[in-house]
Amino acid sequence: MKEEILNALAEVDRELERRRADNKLAKYNAGRKKHKKQLAFHKCKKRNRWVFGGNRSGKTECGAVETIWMARGIHPYRKNRKDVFGWVVSLSQQVQRDVAQGKILSYLPKSWIADIVMLSGRKDSPASGVIDQIKIKNVFGGISTIGFKSCDQGREKFQGASLDFVWFDEEPPRDIYEECLMRVMDRRGDIFGTMTPLKGRTFVYGEIYLNRKNNGEVWYEFMNWEDNPFLSKSEIKLLEGALDGPALDSRKYGRFSEGYGLVYPEFDESVHVIDPFPVPPEWQECISIDPGLNNPLAAHWYCVDWDGNVYVVAEHYEQGKDIDYHAAAIREISRKLGWKRRPDGRLYALIDSAANQRTLAAERSVSELFYERGIAVNTCVDKDVFSGISRVKGYLARGNGLPDIYIFKNCVNMIAEFKSYSWGSGDRPIKRCDHAMDALRYFISSRPRPAEREERPSALAADKARRIRRLNKKIER
Repeated sequence: MKEEILNALAEVDRELERRRADNKLAKYNAGRKKHKKQLAFHKCKKRNRWVFGGNRSGKTECGAVETIWMARGIHPYRKNRKDVFGWVVSLSQQVQRDVAQGKILSYLPKSWIADIVMLSGRKDSPASGVIDQIKIKNVFGGISTIGFKSCDQGREKFQGASLDFVWFDEEPPRDIYEECLMRVMDRRGDIFGTMTPLKGRTFVYGEIYLNRKNNGEVWYEFMNWEDNPFLSKSEIKLLEGALDGPALDSRKYGRFSEGYGLVYPEFDESVHVIDPFPVPPEWQECISIDPGLNNPLAAHWYCVDWDGNVYVVAEHYEQGKDIDYHAAAIREISRKLGWKRRPDGRLYALIDSAANQRTLAAERSVSELFYERGIAVNTCVDKDVFSGISRVKGYLARGNGLPDIYIFKNCVNMIAEFKSYSWGSGDRPIKRCDHAMDALRYFISSRPRPAEREERPSALAADKARRIRRLNKKIER
């Protein structure tokens, strides 16, 4: 009897080991090598998450695994539910079969499948056909449904259902995206997308990347070839050799391209944007202003620490207002910050030299009007665009990869301009939404060039870097 029990237990152990070997999902980010950006996507609690990734960066795995975890009720970082209903949305049924559907089937253990409903093909060979729905055994006892949709069906086919999640595999048309937002509203469900931005600056660029509506539930991550620990360096080199220009930007880095590229591709929101923290008064440097009446007036408050790092700590950014309004707003922000003043009680700021000009309609220049309202402006700024851009690039990243500039998260307009500031024809930046970028150049051009750092930072610098990382919520804990 004892021997029979031992043999039975041994057989159970062998069966469990066989199942572990066959279960690709169990091996996902479970070994020595881990894809940190995939994990950051899964851990994020926001309800509208996107991965902008190049080909072979590992982005599609994020969507497939997230879909299975939610349907099965085994998500390790979220509250799980029973009887989950979600959609996987592809551009066409052929793309669905070849990409998203195939990826889900590769991660989904057969023992978890309760049923498969086919649109075409046989359910005993689902990979070769087009799936309508997969019914999955939920660990809470119910049955979850993964439905497959394609954008070529049209918006009408996306109406009516209440969903727990929608995964967009590649970028959908705007009308289908908006319809799916309505589908997840009843259940407070999730939208997540994985895409290579080959179409340029479409609505996803403004809605998600720039987050023009300042939606607190929006989150995104860029994923490139170097982020994928399972992609060899020799393969990366081979792929790089086959691409250049905008194609390389999109297919390697997952960047949005408009044909000429970003002025500051060095800008990385996960590195350069940090949560606000109390800044020592000794770090206060000055305000920099790019004036505008019909165009936005951009004003930013700059601090510099003892190592020469620049911090953009506050902003005022509005258009269609007069000098009285702007001056009052700048004084109020300065009051809240406890900003330093000159001996005569005035604030000090850099400003575009155009502020010295008078028009027939004005008896005083903009700089004189600011002075009368308590803000002494210095118009002797370096306006050379190309040297200024070069200086800003030096602050964003040096040879050893360490930045010298950080932007507080509340400076939303500067962050948006960093992400959209692009080269136009004639090798000059496009004059559109560049007011914060101009004010930034005025300030950076007034600073000495960053000193070269050692590869091994001092103990003080290392401690400061650790503190900054703690402040940044996007840095993986």
